[in-house]
Amino acid sequence: MPHLAPDTFDFITDLRRNNNREWFEDNRDRYDDTRADFISFIGVWLMEIEKFDDSVTGMDPRRCMFRIYRDTRFHNNKGPFKSNLGARILPGGSKALHLRTGYYLNVEPGLCRISGGAFRPEPEWLNAIRDRIAWDSGNLRKILRARSFKTAFGALQGEAVKTAPRGYPKDHPDIDLLRHKSFLARHPLDDSSLFKPDFLKHITRVCRAMKPLKDYLDESR
Repeated sequence: MPHLAPDTFDFITDLRRNNNREWFEDNRDRYDDTRADFISFIGVWLMEIEKFDDSVTGMDPRRCMFRIYRDTRFHNNKGPFKSNLGARILPGGSKALHLRTGYYLNVEPGLCRISGGAFRPEPEWLNAIRDRIAWDSGNLRKILRARSFKTAFGALQGEAVKTAPRGYPKDHPDIDLLRHKSFLARHPLDDSSLFKPDFLKHITRVCRAMKPLKDYLDESR
């Protein structure tokens, strides 16, 4: 399947407007179809990523999809369901979120995107990334200057400290990179692109452009 079914996006759109258990139960058949469509697409997407990134080999697409149920204990929004579909292509699953890189697809009206990189890496990994940058930032800057990266993502993104991380001077020549607490690449997607015949090809190309950054960050662990 080269793209998602329009009905899949329609379900998420309707769920945002009717985020309650009664509506969800009345529309459970629609959710089951949505879930099956999304998992089917993830499976095809994994096969395309595997052509240039063997770290995804053997991953179960069902385990890549986020649960639709929201844990409301820690959210101001008490709607019982998430208003998006998410897939995390991450070896080791959610337990490895802060330990290694992955690819992430978010399907949400007005907020569709592909992203990846190091999200809030644990201190040991973060320190290793910063030490590598401070020692020689050339490889990372080459990755960020590459035409494929700039076309897909523009620039490196992610949370950053306001001045300088502990142990590094404010006037360090690479302070713009060292300030990062997350090292992310984000590519926004138009909602309409999800249903186009070239959608799978497009997001796979985006992931391929992200691969050098992923390798750099994973190698820094």
